[in-house]
Amino acid sequence: QVQLVESGGGLVQPGGSLRLSCAASGIVFSIYTMAWYRQAPGKQRELVAVITSGGSGNYADSVKGRFTISRDNAKNTVYLRINSLKPEDTAVYYCNAALGSSFQFWGQGTQVTVSS
Repeated sequence: QVQLVESGGGLVQPGGSLRLSCAASGIVFSIYTMAWYRQAPGKQRELVAVITSGGSGNYADSVKGRFTISRDNAKNTVYLRINSLKPEDTAVYYCNAALGSSFQFWGQGTQVTVSS
């Protein structure tokens, strides 16, 4: 059974930082493209960062320079470092694992709230 378990969310003041983690099980983690999405209240889910099996990262324009995605294949874990948090970063953050168009899995999400 495939599981993606996110952690690390919480309430943070503007300008603060967080590191989200997503631990995967039930898949050959190293061959999957991993990604982080977020969904704010009343908005569609959006892709914020993706990292290939080879370790190349790409980011949505809205988060470039503040978000860093990384992976540790030995720990079957993908991370999202978020710096200089803004209120508009408030959302549920979801981990995604994809292998081409054939396989795709989602985590349950972790809430990030940016507020003073």
